[in-house]
Amino acid sequence: MSVKAEKTKEKILDTALRHFLKDGFSGASLRNIVKDAGLTTGAFYKYYPTKEMLFDALTDPYVEHIYEIYDGILAEFVELSADEQTRNMSGTSSDGMDQMIDYIYDHYDNFRLLLKCGDSGKFEDFIHNMVEREVEASQKYMKTMRDAGIEFPAVSKSLMHMIYTGFFSSVLQIIEHDMDRETAKKNVYQLREFQTGGWERLWNIKFPAEDK
Repeated sequence: MSVKAEKTKEKILDTALRHFLKDGFSGASLRNIVKDAGLTTGAFYKYYPTKEMLFDALTDPYVEHIYEIYDGILAEFVELSADEQTRNMSGTSSDGMDQMIDYIYDHYDNFRLLLKCGDSGKFEDFIHNMVEREVEASQKYMKTMRDAGIEFPAVSKSLMHMIYTGFFSSVLQIIEHDMDRETAKKNVYQLREFQTGGWERLWNIKFPAEDK
């Protein structure tokens, strides 16, 4: 893509971002976005033929990167022994959330779209996909403990879904309430501490505190 085309694409995305944040997904007019970007309809459609594709360009790459952060951390975690997983649980969770929050704040407006444009379905998809990942990770952790001969109480998949849906929905409140980055990190840390206490009760286990 030429430099001119890249600049045009950037202008389209910047313009669309403003319109979506102001009017929502359904309320935003593709015709108005095209006009505001200073392009003809034909020229615009060479980049994004539909409003859905335009919105996807403003959200999907950023959401996918969050998944990549999570999946990368999990891939390292599952290689640990049962004892190491328990000892590193708090630190691993903290590192992962810090990375995700930093990335969210580096691309703040793109993640605001998830909440502002709830009618797009993107927010629900994001929460669902994060919950599914966390449920799978917890199930693997329980299996690792049992395979190591550690007695481990069962927690149903349905309960995990309830817990993690609440957790990730709460995490996104950092955007809903427009918190600054440091306040967001502090609140999410305390939220994790609250959740950790619950898992310790359910699993009858103690996760060592992370080194600060």
